[in-house]
Amino acid sequence: MAFSAKIPSCTHSALLKNSPLNYFKMPFMIPFPNMKPFPMKNKACHAETLASVKPSQGAESIMNIKPVKIALPTFQFEEYMTSKSRKVDKALDEALPMQHPEKIHEAMRYSLLAGGKRIRPVLCIASCELVGGDESLVMPMACALEMTHTMSLVHDDLPALDNDDLRRGKPTNHKVFGERTAILAGDALLALAFEHVAAKTVGVSTDRVVRAITELGSALGAEGLLKGQVTDLDSEGKDVSLSELEYIHVHKTAKLLEASVVCGVIIGGGNVIEIERVRNYARCIGLLFQVVDDILDVTKSSTVLGKTAGKDLLSDKATYPKLMGIENAKKFADELFSQATKELAYFEVSKAAPLYHLAKYIVSRQN
Repeated sequence: MAFSAKIPSCTHSALLKNSPLNYFKMPFMIPFPNMKPFPMKNKACHAETLASVKPSQGAESIMNIKPVKIALPTFQFEEYMTSKSRKVDKALDEALPMQHPEKIHEAMRYSLLAGGKRIRPVLCIASCELVGGDESLVMPMACALEMTHTMSLVHDDLPALDNDDLRRGKPTNHKVFGERTAILAGDALLALAFEHVAAKTVGVSTDRVVRAITELGSALGAEGLLKGQVTDLDSEGKDVSLSELEYIHVHKTAKLLEASVVCGVIIGGGNVIEIERVRNYARCIGLLFQVVDDILDVTKSSTVLGKTAGKDLLSDKATYPKLMGIENAKKFADELFSQATKELAYFEVSKAAPLYHLAKYIVSRQN
């Protein structure tokens, strides 16, 4: 496919250039009338080690980008992920006990408790802790994020959408319980997510809970994840430019990751600047997640991925490797990783360490 589009970069793309990087000139995405900006903190001492990434000016410029080397803070990341994931799994199990009617609850639990990386709830917890909040305050929201993410997977796998047979190394929900039950299970998980946050969040002001719920709802609706899904469906069988592909995935993939960190900071008591810093970080890692996903789809097996490999290629869907080539897609991923870490330089290094390493995990993951 021939194209003459500019290679998108996180802060210089049509979609992301209007993100509130200049906090006193750009309007905020959601109002926070009772929250006052705090003075900027001193940048972390390691910030100067972060590579400066120049704006992309086209395919030639991104081909000249050298691999980014960033000094990450020392942190026991695997232990952190294991510990947080286990706590999330326990909380999810308790939030969705088996009860009547058994079939729908079994279907809900089948997908919700099927494992997975738990990136969204861990991002939420890490972001809450980043601004001084406690894990216990944000666990209901962390669970809600995993419930809504699971809902999106159950529905995406349906024959009417992606028509997939494998998810997280297991048969997809509709293959086990039938299409009708899978649709209802996804609907029920979505409803439970909002009920769970509203009913189980304690020790947090009502104002902040409502703002976090609003953020989550916006990320999932017709201006968020569903906008990306619909645009993706409409683009099937058509030539898609890089800017159009970015538009799809900023909504379809990045929006829920963005909500994960923003909700965590809101629940944790963060101020406006902190919220927008993590929002920009999440937009970068959200797009990064999709770029890496596209690369893995054509370089790894179904066994390694836990889902059907090569499906995008077979269905002739637009992907970053297809439009840019695998090597340029990898370079673009490096650029996004670098830009994500630059947003974290505002925060205390030790508190931001999980987010640094989560970004590194996303860019280097193998499934």
